[in-house]
Amino acid sequence: MPNLTDYIEDYLKKLLALSSSQYIEIKRRELAGKFSCVPSQINYVLERRFPLERGYLVQSRRGGGGCIRIYRIETLRNGSWRDLIDSLDRLSFDLGRARQLVKRMVEDKIISRREAAILDQLLREDLYLLTSLNSEELRLLLRELFVNALQELLKIEY
Repeated sequence: MPNLTDYIEDYLKKLLALSSSQYIEIKRRELAGKFSCVPSQINYVLERRFPLERGYLVQSRRGGGGCIRIYRIETLRNGSWRDLIDSLDRLSFDLGRARQLVKRMVEDKIISRREAAILDQLLREDLYLLTSLNSEELRLLLRELFVNALQELLKIEY
């Protein structure tokens, strides 16, 4: 069942889809009033549902009622995806960001939903509980598995 966060996200995505420009501009307070919530709920949605990994750039300006611009970043080409994958940091590999990256790749039709489901299973930490790896070693293993799997998926020649 959808919650308030889902409704706000859907509303903002519809505004972006209908926009004739590359961005939308909203006022935090007005949007909070529309959904009968506090402005911090809007901040939460923007931070969690509109990060760079999912293809959005959010700019916030103070004053003027808390004006916010949300940009939808153009779809990346395969070469750009490879650069992004190569840049995943070895020591601070974050599973949440990796999952957001997978979701964005599905939205941009770079990988299929089935491939995304396989990658999500690969990123399940509980599958690796029987190993004797510490948390840093586990993050390195997850990163290597994830990067290698994505690189295979992005290969053109088969």
